[in-house]
Amino acid sequence: MVASALATKIAHEIDPENKIGCMLAAGQYYPNTAHPRDYWAAMEEDRKSYFFIDVQARGEYPNYAKKQWEREGIEIEMTAEDLDLLKNYTVDFVSFSYYASRVASGDPEVKELTAGNVFASLKNPYLESSEWGWQIDPLGLRITLNTIWDRYQKPMFIVENGLGAMDTPDENGYVEDDYRIAYLEAHIKAMRDAIYQDGVDLLGYTTWGCIDLVSAGTGEMNKRYGFIYVDRDNAGHGTLKRSKKKSFYWYKDVIASNGASIE
Repeated sequence: MVASALATKIAHEIDPENKIGCMLAAGQYYPNTAHPRDYWAAMEEDRKSYFFIDVQARGEYPNYAKKQWEREGIEIEMTAEDLDLLKNYTVDFVSFSYYASRVASGDPEVKELTAGNVFASLKNPYLESSEWGWQIDPLGLRITLNTIWDRYQKPMFIVENGLGAMDTPDENGYVEDDYRIAYLEAHIKAMRDAIYQDGVDLLGYTTWGCIDLVSAGTGEMNKRYGFIYVDRDNAGHGTLKRSKKKSFYWYKDVIASNGASIE
């Protein structure tokens, strides 16, 4: 935390126009039911997600964390200088990855899990899932944007969003990945709604990723995110030849029109 504050301080001293951010793997937690214990469980899980950003964006440790340390007998060494740095050198914006929302329950008997980025979650029966079990929730992106904006009142930057899928190329290496286009289109619409209907401040959006690469989550080549197909499989076979997918040309138009090409 102190290192983050120092980095922000130094960057602003080098150039006052520099903007320094932080990053989290975001995705709002929904309560599994309307039962208050499920809502409380969702709140607790959200706090775990937002703890570091609470400090980096607000400039002090939140009371919920202090109370937890107190209960667990944890004493963290910190100086008055540390606390001053945290308070005076908060980040300028909050960046985050978004792939899916999550679900929490206060009932220990509820155990059906689904996969996700970094964190597994209880399964949401109202959502479809990718081939790797990541649940698809474009509205969840709008909810997450609003939650972060309401919490910090700082500009945001979506630095990861995309669909990992099995792509099947034709003899020329072309992939007709309409499923990826549909995923990204729905999420960009949700992002646009958050900006123009809800008034959130969003600096930018970048997908994961522009070209197929080995999945950081599973170590697979066959779990593809890119707009450009790379001829390589999980066993390391293939020429590494690159070819543009259908989504490449679609996203090129989205960029050129700043999203206006999406109805």
